[in-house]
Amino acid sequence: MGDDEKVHINIVFIGNVDSGKSTTGGHLIYKLGGIKKDVIEKFEKEAAEMNKRSFKYAWVLDKLKAERERGVTIDISMSKFETTKYHCTLIDAPGHRFHQEHVNRTGSFETGINGQTTEHALLAYTLGVNQMICCCNKMDATTPKYSKGRFEELVTNFSPLLIKVGYNLSDIPFIPISGFVGENIIERSTNLDWYKGPTLFEAIDQIKVPKRPSDKPLRLPIQSVYMIGGIGVVPVGRVMTGVLKPGMAVTFAPTGVQTEVRSVEMHHEGLIEALPGDIVGFNVKNMSVKDLKQGYVASNSNDDPAMEAVKFTSHIIVINHPDGKIPLGYTPIVDCHTSHIPVRFARFVNKLDRRCNFVLEQEPKFLENGDGGLVEMIPTKPMVVEPNAKYSSLARFTVRDTRRTVAVGVIKDVTKKAKTHQDVTLKNGDSGAVDMIPTKPIVVEARRKSGLPPFAFRGMRHTVPQTVPVGFVKDRLKKRKEDQDVILKNSGAKAAKLIPTMAMVARQTVPVRGINDGTKEKDQDAGGSKSKKGIEEVNFDGLSI
Repeated sequence: MGDDEKVHINIVFIGNVDSGKSTTGGHLIYKLGGIKKDVIEKFEKEAAEMNKRSFKYAWVLDKLKAERERGVTIDISMSKFETTKYHCTLIDAPGHRFHQEHVNRTGSFETGINGQTTEHALLAYTLGVNQMICCCNKMDATTPKYSKGRFEELVTNFSPLLIKVGYNLSDIPFIPISGFVGENIIERSTNLDWYKGPTLFEAIDQIKVPKRPSDKPLRLPIQSVYMIGGIGVVPVGRVMTGVLKPGMAVTFAPTGVQTEVRSVEMHHEGLIEALPGDIVGFNVKNMSVKDLKQGYVASNSNDDPAMEAVKFTSHIIVINHPDGKIPLGYTPIVDCHTSHIPVRFARFVNKLDRRCNFVLEQEPKFLENGDGGLVEMIPTKPMVVEPNAKYSSLARFTVRDTRRTVAVGVIKDVTKKAKTHQDVTLKNGDSGAVDMIPTKPIVVEARRKSGLPPFAFRGMRHTVPQTVPVGFVKDRLKKRKEDQDVILKNSGAKAAKLIPTMAMVARQTVPVRGINDGTKEKDQDAGGSKSKKGIEEVNFDGLSI
């Protein structure tokens, strides 16, 4: 298969700390030519000096991660490799949402199955990872070495957990490997000749092509933002749905900032378009690094642009809360796509049987470990999420507290922030409904009540030709008869309505315009002095507005 025909996929290594994820990934990249031999020899020397000889392959990814964090380069070429069918991008779990911190540093299977490995499997399934390869690592460290019995024991113990999470075992290969030695990574191992299944490389090549929702509107959560000299601001993220192209007008939610895409790159190569699954950097016009943050979502300005969520209703499952239950008002951290926002549990709609979604109780006061339920949730900071029916990749989340995952959820419904009037520019050929305020008295009528001709604009020494129907009056607010302009002389007293000419609050002096309402009151001070422009300066000290 030619390079142009290969499909791009993402591979992520997840598992317990010290299970050998980075070592296996680094060795895989090295064997496939993703890093030069002299670089590995350098890592080996440095690792030996630190008495960490086994870290030489892990540093293939760890060194790259440090570079990204410093922001010096965005070099992810070392995490790129190819199989017979695919272009692959390797995502290392320590830099990914799956990463957890641990106190216990042993690397045995039992540590993982009792600790984070089960949680990782649940997180992967909840977040939409539906294809999995299970590698039983460190087979060179079993007793005896490369023990078939030990491998079968691990498969027997772990399989029920995967079934419970929701995976189909018939779709999951179990592969005995040694990430450090390189057994069953690319070539078949002679030390594991009792194993007849695929190697890790072959199993990756057997992955089914994921569904690519390129027909949906664009959604691209921002992972990080860089300022690159000579180029400008470059947000980096993964295309979840839709297509990203140079020249496209994009909106960043939740702020609503709009700009244009100059260029799109992946692995230092320019793209005509980026498709779902592609992890890309894209240069945008007239923006600062301060304008964008991790968790913002880029979308097509002209096709269902993303908006801030005021609240959302979710189906959650409580896994393991430290207190055993979640009360109303609980405000943990919610991780959804790349956002990391405290969210308040405002209302428990009901408690559900997690196996069949049967309603067990309406509006409970709390949810206990193992319970499922429908919950109304309110972000404490601006956040962008979507309903699962429209954008599933922006609808799955985890609930984190005290460095552990306490619940997982799927968003069913979202209440988005109402659109407000924004400053826009109408260009030649554009049309739109506009509120217009005359600066001098003028008589107009709504078109439905009058046969008055259309109006034209004059400005900047240009007049739109009268033969062109530039605009029609759709509605108008006439001046009331009793709203007569009056002048208050010294010692005069009238009740007047005062209209601010700018935004105001109590205890503030602002210009106002007085309107007579036809009533008189005696012995009252007008409360202001007339300015040269005919507008009153009135001090509303203590007035409740």
